[in-house]
Amino acid sequence: MTSNAINTATTELPLVAGEWPLDRYHSAVGFSIRHLGISKVRGSFTEFEAGLVVGETLAECSVTATISLASIDTGNADRDAHVSSAEMLDVESRPTMVFRSTEVSGQGEDWTMTGDLTIGDVTRPVTLAVEFGGVVDSVVDGRRHAGFEATGEIRRSEFGLKFAPGLLGEVVKISLDMQFIEP
Repeated sequence: MTSNAINTATTELPLVAGEWPLDRYHSAVGFSIRHLGISKVRGSFTEFEAGLVVGETLAECSVTATISLASIDTGNADRDAHVSSAEMLDVESRPTMVFRSTEVSGQGEDWTMTGDLTIGDVTRPVTLAVEFGGVVDSVVDGRRHAGFEATGEIRRSEFGLKFAPGLLGEVVKISLDMQFIEP
């Protein structure tokens, strides 16, 4: 059974209430940033955890995600080591990036998720556009899966990440493709 509609008039959700664990093998955390202002460097973080709590109403739903900054992968090991160094991300003092939603809202196909993003000792509000991919019973494991894509951007200087001005862009675009499994 596939469904990708949410009835906002009654806040009836097509998801069973409870804690939906992440399907780690079918989820990804990606980003892109301008390099020299002329092209984009794209990458991902390969180590992350996320959880979805579905309540009886939309107001009772929440998402959390913790991303290991040391797991950066841009396809170039030397660049990844440099970005992880104390000169840039400083993953020894800022090992994780943590997101905790504070509100999920929307209707039809226009959804947003607002939350607090913490990098190191800086926490700032972030709003992500959310696309609900739907719900389906997996032919592989027989369990019900729900898919979401959340996209947004942050200004790195707002999180104290002021390295390499002119070399790297100020805006980092974020893309989260998450699949969760019914409890």
